[in-house]
Amino acid sequence: MLGAVIAAPFIGSTPIRLGEVFGGQTPFADNVDAQIFFLARLPRALAAALVGGTLAAAGVVFQGLLRNPLATPYTLGVSAGASLGAMLAITFGAALPVAGVAGASLAGAFAAVLVVYVLASARHRGLSTTVLLLAGVTLNAFFSALILFVQYLSDFAQTYRALRWLMGDLDIAGYAPLLTALPLILIALAAFAWLARPLNLLSLGADAAGARGLNVTQAQRLAFFSASLATGAAVSVGGPIGFVGIIVPHFVRLLVGADHRLVLPGSVFTGAAFLVACDALARTVIAPLELPVGIITALIGGPFFLWLLLRSR
Repeated sequence: MLGAVIAAPFIGSTPIRLGEVFGGQTPFADNVDAQIFFLARLPRALAAALVGGTLAAAGVVFQGLLRNPLATPYTLGVSAGASLGAMLAITFGAALPVAGVAGASLAGAFAAVLVVYVLASARHRGLSTTVLLLAGVTLNAFFSALILFVQYLSDFAQTYRALRWLMGDLDIAGYAPLLTALPLILIALAAFAWLARPLNLLSLGADAAGARGLNVTQAQRLAFFSASLATGAAVSVGGPIGFVGIIVPHFVRLLVGADHRLVLPGSVFTGAAFLVACDALARTVIAPLELPVGIITALIGGPFFLWLLLRSR
């Protein structure tokens, strides 16, 4: 991860010189190399590391919570809610009292989490993972229909901006979006650290985990809310970047086994390095044009997902 974050800012269609970036005598206002490094590429590399590590860890938690190896951070509708919020901000932002696209995205994610939780816990003492999954899939479909409706009402410029955001885009301006999402992500990662052992027990089934002294309902709620918080914060920074939450956890399990005490931290660092590398590829593969990073992860993740399905059979 560190190697990827350090190397990525030096990769791009415009070459920059290491000596000018760190040791040049030119003032920063006139130093083009330093401006490209610190204002354009370094924030993007840090955003990719933050979003990639967060989505990968959230994928591990959702897979453990639902006991489904094909679950992703977007299975339960959090991403669809965040995308709908962002679409409303892009299309009607001038008329709505929202704190930009990132703020609207977080609000949409929170609304989706609330709806899914109410549905999943309405008739059960704890969380029903079956109802949780069904509610998430249904909410995904409903919010996707609303996103299409909002797109129909928007003009060409708004549609283009929204479509680029929906593809997953790390073209951020400065460090402010990272500082906004960082506290939420740190809270979620702290919860993930506590959840490592409970997720090992939940993988045996709720009854077996309860027989071993685990408060199953508490662990399920913490897993659901912390993973949803992490997903919403990550999506508010980079949009709904797909497949990271399913590719990385399975790759890490191939390396270290199924113990969540190893899989969770391994997924954080591997996911960060993976998305930084994908973003560097997106910036250079058809330079000087840039692809949304979600296209690169989809091209890699689609075949990987099919391989998982065949392997599961």
